[in-house]
Amino acid sequence: MIRKIRKAAVIGSGIMGGGIAALLAGAGVKVLLLDIVPFDLKDGERNDPAARNRIVKAGLDVALSAKPSLFFNKKDVGQIAIGNLEDDIWRLSECDWIIEVVVENLVVKRDLFARVEKVRKADTIVSTNTSGIPLIDICEGFSQEFKEHFMGTHFFNPVRYMHLLELIPGADTLPEILEFVATFGEKNLGKGIVWAKDTPNFVGNRIGIQGIGAIMEAMVEEGLTIPEVDTIFGSALGRPKTAIFKTVDLVGLDTVIHVCKNSYELCFDDEQREALLLPEFVGKMAKKNLLGNKTKAGFYKTELTSERKKLRKVLNPATMEYEELVRTSFPCIDAAKKKPSLKEKIRCVLKGDDRGGKFA
Repeated sequence: MIRKIRKAAVIGSGIMGGGIAALLAGAGVKVLLLDIVPFDLKDGERNDPAARNRIVKAGLDVALSAKPSLFFNKKDVGQIAIGNLEDDIWRLSECDWIIEVVVENLVVKRDLFARVEKVRKADTIVSTNTSGIPLIDICEGFSQEFKEHFMGTHFFNPVRYMHLLELIPGADTLPEILEFVATFGEKNLGKGIVWAKDTPNFVGNRIGIQGIGAIMEAMVEEGLTIPEVDTIFGSALGRPKTAIFKTVDLVGLDTVIHVCKNSYELCFDDEQREALLLPEFVGKMAKKNLLGNKTKAGFYKTELTSERKKLRKVLNPATMEYEELVRTSFPCIDAAKKKPSLKEKIRCVLKGDDRGGKFA
């Protein structure tokens, strides 16, 4: 049988789910984007489709307004239909691929997949975008046919621009399913495929989260500021311009905390396990809901002045107050910018004898 993805479902309309939906729509796939019915519906809203789809509509609106754009072309939104998990879950039976992108909670995911299993058509691919919950735990107790078509497809934010797509085989995933998704991901979605084993947080997050934790702890010990760290760990070291803290704001501090906790609990033989215990100020940020872009405030935030001008601010971890962002640099970073190759840039930073070079 020639397998095709004519219609896909994305369950979860957050920034990741919206990004995956936009990517699929841009590849010519019809998309069903689903989310939960709001818990706070008033009596007059319980039978109102617009009210019941308020969460998913808001998620799609965020994806449409994101900068840089998550859509190749804004007209691609015409490929996306929205709905909710109470009224429209039956529509999953029309889909060739169902992608789960809900909260990183094992119970929530298992409850959702139990509902999905009842309505999906046989042979439909089902995948989870979990950033690290073991697949073997997610699909335990489900039918053999479900397990044979179940796998991990871990996209990264922002979905359109991040080249990486981690594919994680389940213990029972059919080889032809793995081969098809890898080919589709590479040729149709333009992704670079990395195969991961079903180990805690797979590859990218296992590496990234250790680095973030170690850098945060070192920042506190050495007395550097958030902007200084981001200046060092940016493009001069072959990293994205979002460096460390802007990346966490993009991903979401709650996700980073969860992945760190998950890694710490499951990787008990890791020789650098203590790096996964984040500094105290991170917990304070979580309690204040300073989770990054999703809550409009994280390590950085933008305020409007009385003249309606945008003012960038950055958190001072020592005081937990926001201060005006002042651009920083170091001699080694300034010198690295003048070097023609990445190898020379990195060497320039790591051999720098100023605070920036020594920290790197």
